[in-house]
Amino acid sequence: MSYNYEDVANLIGKTLRSCVQEGRDAIRFESDNGEVWKMFYESDCCASCQIEDVVGDLQDLVGSPIIMAEVSENSNDPKPSEYSDKSFTWTFYKLATVKGYVTVRWYGSSNGYYSETACFRRVCPS
Repeated sequence: MSYNYEDVANLIGKTLRSCVQEGRDAIRFESDNGEVWKMFYESDCCASCQIEDVVGDLQDLVGSPIIMAEVSENSNDPKPSEYSDKSFTWTFYKLATVKGYVTVRWYGSSNGYYSETACFRRVCPS
């Protein structure tokens, strides 16, 4: 398989038939017309990034068109007692249908020289 970068906003108007969290490492989205995307972190040697939590029910994203899909980042507000990383990034993926809202919160950290951000990519069969 090869991956192509995709803007999460491209989900707007799509209807998902499945949305599955794969541990703390990824979420897989499949539309009713067979398109597949993954939200995940492409690991680097001196960095990490995992799903911290999911607010809302991923199943609210299934069966109705996506009406909101956006991403935001924050590198200013760590939890000081829990996180002592030199460099960090919170990434928030916000998705919604008429059935409900979901926010996927990722925490990435590194020594300051590597990506700390989860990405969203369309999966294309090779």
